[in-house]
Amino acid sequence: MPLPAHPIVSGKATSVGLYPSWRETSPADRNVGNREIEAGPRAPRSRNKAIDTDDGWSEPLPYGRQQWRETAIEQLLDTEDAEILFVAGCEDNQVKFHHRFDQIILLTAPVEVLLERLAARTSNTYGKTPDELRRDLDDVAVVEPLLRRVATHEVATTLPLHDVVTTVLRLTHTPSKAGPTEAM
Repeated sequence: MPLPAHPIVSGKATSVGLYPSWRETSPADRNVGNREIEAGPRAPRSRNKAIDTDDGWSEPLPYGRQQWRETAIEQLLDTEDAEILFVAGCEDNQVKFHHRFDQIILLTAPVEVLLERLAARTSNTYGKTPDELRRDLDDVAVVEPLLRRVATHEVATTLPLHDVVTTVLRLTHTPSKAGPTEAM
């Protein structure tokens, strides 16, 4: 479930993979953050775009997971002309796209916070069943360390949303090849 980091995509957009370490939010919840990124402090002067890979960019797998639609993601990365393209999502096959991203920003929160968010969320029923919770806790234990290894930055989502968005925007306008930066 890791994703990408590298140079500019086909000379077009700077691409940034945003990976929640765990499915703490629904696509609708993440869209709020994505809209905030698009409409954030720099948006009127920039051409940023955010996509959530849960919204038509992924396909279901027989064992209950999903994966990115690779051809669609490749086409997106080849043709997108946004100044900065934010790609939000976390799927097993993202690793194939690591080389296509300029930065990977890992969005994290402590397990207790994630569990509280899932319990309080009303916009999506995902994460309410014992099997979904068990799978998500396993993902935190197994996937988050993998994502942390490839991330150029890590941002704690326990900060207010505006601060998370401001931090992500600041990080995307800063050279990131020197290694991970923690913004908490």
